[in-house]
Amino acid sequence: MSAVSRVDQATFKRAYRYIVRELKLEVQPADPLEYLPRFASDLDLDDETERRARELLETAKRQNVHSGKSPVGLAAAAIYAAGVLTNNALTQSEVSQATDMSEVTIRNRYQELLQAAESAESGAAASAA
Repeated sequence: MSAVSRVDQATFKRAYRYIVRELKLEVQPADPLEYLPRFASDLDLDDETERRARELLETAKRQNVHSGKSPVGLAAAAIYAAGVLTNNALTQSEVSQATDMSEVTIRNRYQELLQAAESAESGAAASAA
């Protein structure tokens, strides 16, 4: 938007925040699940990998791992993690290019998503016993 309006990005952001505040708008953060279908399509993922990515994100949301994190970064990491878990030969580089997220962000969020999944599984196993 700032490029089209010929206004620098800082000024544009300041004006946006002002409008949101004055109109008392409640802008909800984006849901990482909203990005999955597009990224899965761009990467030509199979249904199993996309389903597993969705499960990882839902688990992360239940455990509040998503709070304060980039939704695009979480979606990218979920896709990469799901690829690893389903033996899909996705590389961090491929996911990075398709999602426009850095490989470092993908690695960091990937670890957090796997920890959340492990925690959820161990919690479910403990309650079942």
